[in-house]
Amino acid sequence: MEYDVIVIGAGLSGLVATAELADANIRVLLLDQEPESSLGGQAWWSFGGLFLVDSPEQRRMGIMDSRDLAWQDWLGTAGFDRDDEDYWGKKWAEAYVDFAAGEKREWLYSQGVRFFPIVGWAERGGYLAEGHGNSVPRFHIVWGTGPGIVKPFETRVRNAIKNDFVDYRPRHRVDSLITKNGTVVGVQGSKLVASTATRGQSSSREVIGDFEFYSEAVIVTSGGIGANHELIRKNWPKRLGAPPKKMISGVPEHVDGRMLAITEKAGGRIVNRDRMWHYTEGIKNWDPIWPMHGIRILPGPSSLWLDAKGQRFPAPNFPGFDTLGTLEAIQESGYDYSWFILTQKIIEKEFALSGSEQNPDLIGKSIRQVLSRVKPGATAPVQAFMDKGEDFVIAENLQGLVDGMNKLTGTNLIKFADIERQIIARDREMDNTFTKDLQITALRGARKYLGDKLIRVAKPHKILDPKNGPLIAVRLNILSRKTLGGLQTDLSGRVLNTSGSPVNGLYAAGEVAGFGGGGVHGYRSLEGTFVGGCLFTGRQTARALIQELK
Repeated sequence: MEYDVIVIGAGLSGLVATAELADANIRVLLLDQEPESSLGGQAWWSFGGLFLVDSPEQRRMGIMDSRDLAWQDWLGTAGFDRDDEDYWGKKWAEAYVDFAAGEKREWLYSQGVRFFPIVGWAERGGYLAEGHGNSVPRFHIVWGTGPGIVKPFETRVRNAIKNDFVDYRPRHRVDSLITKNGTVVGVQGSKLVASTATRGQSSSREVIGDFEFYSEAVIVTSGGIGANHELIRKNWPKRLGAPPKKMISGVPEHVDGRMLAITEKAGGRIVNRDRMWHYTEGIKNWDPIWPMHGIRILPGPSSLWLDAKGQRFPAPNFPGFDTLGTLEAIQESGYDYSWFILTQKIIEKEFALSGSEQNPDLIGKSIRQVLSRVKPGATAPVQAFMDKGEDFVIAENLQGLVDGMNKLTGTNLIKFADIERQIIARDREMDNTFTKDLQITALRGARKYLGDKLIRVAKPHKILDPKNGPLIAVRLNILSRKTLGGLQTDLSGRVLNTSGSPVNGLYAAGEVAGFGGGGVHGYRSLEGTFVGGCLFTGRQTARALIQELK
């Protein structure tokens, strides 16, 4: 054997697994089809939010959380209902919640990871106590966002490269797994031409050679299918209606899912193919890095959410409450886009943009810059989209707004009388501190949490009051992102076959494994669990493999 272990994919789960193995003096070959500029994969681009339970940050904000409450929320969100396909996913889920409520924060803290002091409240649900959503804020933002979470593991891997325990080879695309007597013993693939593409840019697929390497074990950490719109549509679940005809991409072009089919051909089992996570608040990037590049708005709860014809979605389809529930409502409308209508005061307080490159203050770990978010005016990245983004309409009055919305789509779907009636009705509800409008109840309730009141939720106000303007409409596109199903693995990360037995020598971690077991999230995510799932599965799989190899 040339190596002890081959790791396919240099994203976060691959880096974590490689770092853990190398620290145990195990020789690792790390392969990736992209150039070195893309080391760290999708995690580098992320907002860096992590799901933690009963953390010091929560306690300082007066949040009472517990492992039992988190597990209640996870079960209500996941909706596990497939005895066979969900068997290992549920076991991984319970292990992950224990990790998030236990050593996760301390483990990361020991490697230099620090957290923004205000905990965010993602996926609020809006149903009953045992239904979907986070009962309390759990979204912990890493200082430095995605690059901040990638850095300690990249540093460990680079040190291991210097110490000859890791051989990192970018531009090496795996095309098949080598199997001998039912055991995976290596990989075959193509050497791609050297590329000067920067992180996230499309790179050449020109082949200049081939390779063949052998090892005692292979770990697949190649990510999901988020940029493969054809494969997304093929696996699209009927419960979410017809697949969207138009989508924008929340991940670079190379997130193609090709290793799923390659691993399946070698005997691995793929489960929960129809489970996926796509965002409903996507806007086209005015300064794109990859094809169809989209950015997700991380909205507060105050914007009015309307379908393509200008009708408000029913409760609880409010901003930030139920991503897939709202996706289903959008698809039922017969159109693959929707609208926010809001005011200048709302956008100043409530609009954040997902992605490390959209949050220079958090990347720079600058308290002063972060505090400037509470000053009048939108943040610089949001203002740039208001000025240059094609999905934004800004007007001084409602007639001008409606005209702009129709001009943007080239239709006359939006009727002024409909919009005016709905907003006036909503604004009337602001005259009292009590209301039957559940969105107003929700935003008032959100402001009882200090973190939301300080930086996330605008003071309730009337949308048509000129002093709160100008008025803003944002066209929201479907934004492709995560694969929730994948290779079925046991708690050691061993890939299982269709009979439920391990494929000898074959392991998987991260998104390609549904972030554990082929579907740790079930049908829905609580957010902050994607990056965390890469961390946990990479670590868990590597540590199990170390015990086996020693």
